[in-house]
Amino acid sequence: MRARDLGIRIGLGTPGPNNAITDIAGVTVGHTTIIRGDGPLVVGQGPVRTGVTVVCPHGTERRREPVFAGCHRLNGNGELTGLEWVRESGLLTTPVAITNTHSVGVVRDALVAESIVGANSTWSLPVVGETYDGTLSDINGFHVTGDHLRAALGSAAGGPVEEGTVGGGTGMICHEFKGGIGTASRVLDRASGGWTVGVLVQANYGKRSWLRVDGVRVGEAIPTSEVPSPWDQHAARPGPPAGSGSIIVVVATDAPLLPHQCERLAQRAGLGIARVGGTGGHTSGDLFIAFATGNRLPPWKGLDDDPAGLETLEVRMVGDIVIDRLFDAVIEATEEAIVNALVAATTVVGRDGITAHAIPHDRLVEVMRAAGR
Repeated sequence: MRARDLGIRIGLGTPGPNNAITDIAGVTVGHTTIIRGDGPLVVGQGPVRTGVTVVCPHGTERRREPVFAGCHRLNGNGELTGLEWVRESGLLTTPVAITNTHSVGVVRDALVAESIVGANSTWSLPVVGETYDGTLSDINGFHVTGDHLRAALGSAAGGPVEEGTVGGGTGMICHEFKGGIGTASRVLDRASGGWTVGVLVQANYGKRSWLRVDGVRVGEAIPTSEVPSPWDQHAARPGPPAGSGSIIVVVATDAPLLPHQCERLAQRAGLGIARVGGTGGHTSGDLFIAFATGNRLPPWKGLDDDPAGLETLEVRMVGDIVIDRLFDAVIEATEEAIVNALVAATTVVGRDGITAHAIPHDRLVEVMRAAGR
């Protein structure tokens, strides 16, 4: 179930055929979901509500080819590894993986191992992001392994993308409803180049009262007195304050962009988050990466004495009018991806019986209709 299945249209732009980041040719997405156990928390045993999600810019066939990329930090209480090299080189040289906060290391190490091919490939700085799922899952039990990362890579595919309570989003909470993975896309008109922008989010942030859907104050209309917040159920339990959390945003486009233009696209993801009600609060890790597949770059072989590094490359870039249209597409696709994460998510009972309720579809439709949407 997605926002448009409920008759909710976000913005004015046109989605691609899958309304997903996979509308960018060659981009694939894979998940590994880990759901195990119920009842009281026993560190090392569970309950477990976590996983891994991967976004591959060139799938598996051209995975050695880098893409131009840029990144942005809205608030930095989080982690997205490898961004210093993205800023320095303007390149993304690996898939992007997303998991829970305390599993970044093991997922990063596994992605390094998967990125090394042959005796001369000795260097990798992969991009791995996180958001915190310890409210619902045994985050200190370290249940994610390298095998889970490899399974996510092995399952990565184009076409429709599974959303909600899957992969890295399995234990996530958004605006005090169940959150998780969401995606959306926009296609520019032919006069603007016909380029496609896709966005994938792992949404785990936000106060209920701030939630907006297409400008409608849904969070105020469906307050925590009607649909309880996970934090309401265990108010005396030590933990993060209601509404704290993070969001990782991956932006992809087939437009020919240079690294500084990718950075500008990444910045606009923050405006899409703001439209849904995100504020980039002190305890939030709001980290974004954008990559562009519109230039073909030679395969990445690390820092070896590689003859390909002596080549002079001819690259293309879009002009200012077109990049304005791409900005609009990023903002709308980010907004819709977050709403899709909320709509697709299912209610999850996690550790100690803490429950993250899915946003009720009937009430959401009722509120939107009352507002003329």
